[in-house]
Amino acid sequence: MGTRFPSAAASLVALWVLGALVGHRAAAAEPVRVGVILDLASVAGRRWRTSIRMAVEDYYAVHANSTTRVELRFRDSSGDAVAAVSAAVDLIKNAQVQAIIHGAQTAAEAEFVAHIGGRAHVPVLSFSAVPAAPTPFSVRASADDDSSQAAPVAGVLGNFRWRAAVLLHEDSPSGAAIAPALADALRGVGASVAHRAAVPADASDDRLDAVLYRVSAATTTRVFVVHMPLTLALRLFRRAVTAGMMSEGYVWIATAAVGEADALSPEDIDAMRGVVAVRRYAPPTRQAADFAKRFTARLQRDNDGARDIPVPTVSTLRAYDAAWAAAAAAAVEEAGISGSAFEPPEGSTGPTELDQLGVSATGEKLLKALRDTAFDGLAGKFRVLDGQLQAPAYEIVNFAAEGPRTVGLWTRKSGISPELDNDGSGEGLKDVVFPGLEQSDIRVPKGWAFSPAGQELVIAVPVKHGFWEFVQVYNDTTTNRTVISGYCIDVFDAAIKALPYPVYYRYEPFYGIGGGNSGSYEQLVDLVPGQKADAVVGDVAITGSRMAEVDFTMPFTESGWSMVVAVQSQTATGMFFFLKPLTPALWLASLAAFIFTGFVIWVIEHRINPEFRGTPLQQFGIIFHFAFSTLVFAHRENVESNLSKFLMVIWVFAVLILTSSYTASLTSMLTVQKLNPSVTDVNYLINNGDYVGYQEGSFVAGELLKMNFDQSKLRSYRTPAEYADALSRGSDNGGVAAVFDEVPYLKIFLSQYCDGYTMAGPVYKGTGFGFVFPKGSPMAPEVSRAIVGLTEGYDMGLIERKWFGAPGACGGDGVDASTASLTLWNFSGLFLITAVASSIVLIVYLATFVYRERHELRAAEPGSGSVSLKRFRAWLQHYDRKDMTAPHFKQQFWSDSSPSTNGSSHGKKRERAEQEEATAMRDFGGPGASSLSDHSRMDSASPLERKGSGELRTPFEQRIGEGATEKRASTPERKPSLKVPQNTEGRKKLPLSP
Repeated sequence: MGTRFPSAAASLVALWVLGALVGHRAAAAEPVRVGVILDLASVAGRRWRTSIRMAVEDYYAVHANSTTRVELRFRDSSGDAVAAVSAAVDLIKNAQVQAIIHGAQTAAEAEFVAHIGGRAHVPVLSFSAVPAAPTPFSVRASADDDSSQAAPVAGVLGNFRWRAAVLLHEDSPSGAAIAPALADALRGVGASVAHRAAVPADASDDRLDAVLYRVSAATTTRVFVVHMPLTLALRLFRRAVTAGMMSEGYVWIATAAVGEADALSPEDIDAMRGVVAVRRYAPPTRQAADFAKRFTARLQRDNDGARDIPVPTVSTLRAYDAAWAAAAAAAVEEAGISGSAFEPPEGSTGPTELDQLGVSATGEKLLKALRDTAFDGLAGKFRVLDGQLQAPAYEIVNFAAEGPRTVGLWTRKSGISPELDNDGSGEGLKDVVFPGLEQSDIRVPKGWAFSPAGQELVIAVPVKHGFWEFVQVYNDTTTNRTVISGYCIDVFDAAIKALPYPVYYRYEPFYGIGGGNSGSYEQLVDLVPGQKADAVVGDVAITGSRMAEVDFTMPFTESGWSMVVAVQSQTATGMFFFLKPLTPALWLASLAAFIFTGFVIWVIEHRINPEFRGTPLQQFGIIFHFAFSTLVFAHRENVESNLSKFLMVIWVFAVLILTSSYTASLTSMLTVQKLNPSVTDVNYLINNGDYVGYQEGSFVAGELLKMNFDQSKLRSYRTPAEYADALSRGSDNGGVAAVFDEVPYLKIFLSQYCDGYTMAGPVYKGTGFGFVFPKGSPMAPEVSRAIVGLTEGYDMGLIERKWFGAPGACGGDGVDASTASLTLWNFSGLFLITAVASSIVLIVYLATFVYRERHELRAAEPGSGSVSLKRFRAWLQHYDRKDMTAPHFKQQFWSDSSPSTNGSSHGKKRERAEQEEATAMRDFGGPGASSLSDHSRMDSASPLERKGSGELRTPFEQRIGEGATEKRASTPERKPSLKVPQNTEGRKKLPLSP
């Protein structure tokens, strides 16, 4: 024992010293006073107080050596904004707190406290779902701002394919701030905000009843989004129950202020049955589960062993994280927390306590420390960005008899899904029980009512005096009942039957159509925005002016409007009828193509083909004769060059197409075109001052006035028989020259009057007939989808055959398009091909000619002078010479050089031909014309002398020279009469005869 005692004594001494050191450090820790403003009269406020205390205790249990120690100063706001402001002033002025943790219950309370904290440079941490005003010293320890909540709310609407919602928000800046964010989010899922209403925070029950009645009567939408504090929302739900708006067919979606409700009474839960709400998602962790056990035990201890204490909600966990963040920020050494120094306000001498508030010397440093604080809290990751937390996910809850239950999650990556997944694929929500339904009834409301009053629909139909195929209203004398039928009625009935839910409606005749008032259709449409009818079914045209007031379904008839005129017999007459198959532009283009092609062929063949030579007048004749003779493929001239042959192939093909098309068009005009519309041009009617007709009550009258028709020249008619009578009499005999109407009406008219009338002129754009519904009514897209289904199936065809007969039963659809003249555009591709081919061939030939004759061209330039025109003329003179290397001229040369018995007569012919060619050169003009003729006469003296000249320098010419030398050996030499000029190369050179 003696040996062990000293060791035990030493251990006791060491423990005592360590405890003393720890106690000394704790005693030396710098106190940091943090104010807490809560509604301690509410259950939620008391739970938040317990959570905040536990957070501070837990923090210092983990960080026992911290140099700072948070001291909490609680104040009770009693849920009143004025009391909250008073508490904030007291904490700053008297308690000298360096930060405030605020659990606001109303938007006004949150805004006032945030502004007071910003004035005193005291950071304010707000953890409740009520949004705080954005001030430089406000830190939102929650992610429930307006923009982040709008997306999950829109996701719920998109999940159930609701297309509109009514927004009910608190009448405050923070309450209204969600409107633009929600509108953008709904637009992303194909929905919109149909109506919105602001509810004052202190609204009485009568005021709440008035708001509910107004939104119910103003729109058929039955989806309501509630964005307001919990206390106001609970009162609204109770009044909705009384108003019958928590019954079947209604949908209520609430934001986080309702979804994160911490303590609800059985009466509150009963009033909220069926409500869908969103709240921030708190991931389940071991730390959160441990806290829940300790929190429940703490509440039972503080409330004398009370039972049925619910698990901590997200707001309770966020209160814990806010207090932990305050303690962590106070422990940052860089924050420089030393005492609670407040500087007096600068230049403030006001009498109120608010004017005398000082400015915290440590506020800015503590604010920076709070915004730099990051940790894994009980409610998720705590990290402040732009003054608030970032929400990774939202939880979708559905309030049932036992309270809220989770039915899905929303993330930016996956959207709506039943569970939190990481594959980015949303699968929708779990089963949701909506208001008015039993727990096992999971039917989804359609989200809208047929009429604001919720009664059967009143459908207005026009009473017409003609065109009863569309709508017919008459009194059955047998049953003494009004019978309503027609194509439009059958289409609407079939579309309503195709909807997946029953619709109750009745037809009400409207007797304004055909009463002599051209605006009667406008009056019919005005019944819907005037709430005198829920819809209009009939032959109502879709126009832009009408769409500004109502919504139309997709058109169920052919669109557009045109005119119908009488036809007249017409035969092919006139001196120049043969020109009609082609338009003037096409005639001119064809003429240009003929001339250009003939010119290119002449350019290529002129030097090598004697058939393309002669006097200038003869050569012009050759160009036109050769080109135009290809029309009948009767050209006599043979082409020698391969370039010419290539071009001829293309040109003959083009001529074949052009002549064939002309022949076909002319034949059609002579045989097919027997009946022509009396008028085809609207401008002719306007300029001629003819009378025109339209259907009474139609919008076409206004369109005709826009086209500059005179009001006095317009006549209205009601029935197809009146159309036929007016057209048959004509404009000069009390009738009209044309009747303008929509295409469906004109087709009915032509089906009844097959002979003598036809549609003419352009078909002006239109949108057809549609059914009319109130602006923003969800019935319009629903019926439109049903019409698409009818069109894709057989039902629409059966209805059309029932009222209009089989398609194509009558002719008279208009003039055949084949009788129209052919235009330049029809042959633009053909002319383009020939023009490109001719141009390429011409360029290739000229380039080859210039390159091959470059020496002769250079030799011709010195004598032509320095003027460009003279040089060009010298080039033309050289081009006009014969190309003696051409096969035809080679053969002619050898035949001229061989002995002949009739050589004298042959020589005379050659001399005469050369004289004619010299004359042509003089006619061509130029200073060298006479000299060329002299050379020609010199050359014509003898073929042997001509062959003795040094002009021919090709191998063929050398062979010619050798033959001439042999002949001179046996023939006396004749001296030339002209002196041979010397060129720059020292060679003798004589000009060739052409």
